[in-house]
Amino acid sequence: MADITAAMVKDLREKSGAGMMDCKKALNETSGDMDAALDWLRTKGLAAAQKKSSRTAAEGLVGVATSGNKGAAVEVNSETDFVAKNDQFQAFVREVTQIALAAGDDIETIKAAAMPSGTTVAEVLTNNIATIGENQSLRRAKRLEVSKGAVVSYVHNAQSPGMGKIGVLVALESDASDEVLQGLGKQLAMHIAAAFPKALNEADLDETEIERERAIAAEKAGESGKPADIIAKMVEGSIAKYRKEHALVSQLFVMDGKTKISDVVAKAGKDAGTTIVLKDYVRFQLGEGIEKETSDFAAEVAAVSGVPQGN
Repeated sequence: MADITAAMVKDLREKSGAGMMDCKKALNETSGDMDAALDWLRTKGLAAAQKKSSRTAAEGLVGVATSGNKGAAVEVNSETDFVAKNDQFQAFVREVTQIALAAGDDIETIKAAAMPSGTTVAEVLTNNIATIGENQSLRRAKRLEVSKGAVVSYVHNAQSPGMGKIGVLVALESDASDEVLQGLGKQLAMHIAAAFPKALNEADLDETEIERERAIAAEKAGESGKPADIIAKMVEGSIAKYRKEHALVSQLFVMDGKTKISDVVAKAGKDAGTTIVLKDYVRFQLGEGIEKETSDFAAEVAAVSGVPQGN
């Protein structure tokens, strides 16, 4: 067997864009022949996958799955919406969601888990990148579980059963019947999809965002020219309103526009003759927080052709 040096691995990595361990394996498989190692990586789809991995993937699908008192949501991204309609991609999202439901929401644990085919999630993802021809990524996952009760799922404008662009989970802890919890959970999930709460309770809201809102409110109030004590009250009033509008339990139910979510849950429990506790929720919206690249197609054509724009 050829002596594979670190310099050889580094050289192959720079030429192929593949990972360090894949480069080392390729060189071992080809007895150190650099060209053969490059071909080996290409046949495995690894070089292509790495090159595509630098491209922004902000499309794709959110998948949700539930089983009794637990549920999971995952987001798998692709570069274009077209890929989200691909059967191979959808099957991957469906299987990964089931893995998250069983194994939990740690991304590295999910990637190392075995798919029904026997290969790991990470390996299947790499193969999908190579065969479908677009960068893809398993971006995030979240699993909810209650000691008793139900986790209810909802997909807004589902593209396929259990997957779409907005996926919601609602965790309800209660001794109420499954029929009651499913009905309430579905209504709450539809509200969450539409109202986009930022936290379950007011105390859970991000304090950094609160301070940002406080600064904006102070600047607006300062323009009123009113006394400092009045301005301070105006600012605190704005922050109180912000907290109520962005915490789920204090939001007004979108279906009637007047009842607080906490009261909706309390009434459902009273009607069912038992306590219902809204323990947690998840709302995944496809691509939220991802900065999408924009490009000037005319400029790209001009750059390739060598013809300046406007000529």
